[in-house]
Amino acid sequence: MKNKAFFGCFAIALLFWACDQYPYEQGKILYTNFCENCHMADGTGLKGLIPPLAGADFLKNSPEGVPCIIRGGYKGEMTVNGVVYDTEMAGIAKLSDFEITNIINYVHTSWGNDFPIVHLKQVQEWLKPCENVIKPF
Repeated sequence: MKNKAFFGCFAIALLFWACDQYPYEQGKILYTNFCENCHMADGTGLKGLIPPLAGADFLKNSPEGVPCIIRGGYKGEMTVNGVVYDTEMAGIAKLSDFEITNIINYVHTSWGNDFPIVHLKQVQEWLKPCENVIKPF
C-alpha cells in the first residue's frame, strides 16, 4: 500500500513539474503548425514584411484584437514596435476558441515576452465583435 501511495505522489509531482516546464505545449504545437512559417520559430517575423511577435508592443497594447486576427486574418497597415507592416495575413478559421487561447498564451510567454495570460472566456468575448466583421481570406 505504501508503494502505491509513493508512486501516486511521484506521478502527481511529475505531472506538476512537466506542466511547469511546458505550460503551453499545445499552443507551441499549434504555433509551429500554423504561425511559424511567417512569424519564425523565434517570433522575430520577417524584417519589414511580417511583424514580430517577440517583444511586440501590439500584443501588449491591443490583446483584444489578436483572437480576431488569428481566426479571420488581417488586411491593411499595422504598426508594431514603430515599424509599419502592410502584408496580408490569412486567418485560420478552423481553430477553436480553446486553440486560439493556447496560441496566444504560448506567444505571451515565449521569446522573452511577459504579457498577461488570457483565459478562454476572455478570448470568446473578444471574438464576438469580429464574427460578422472579419472573414477568412
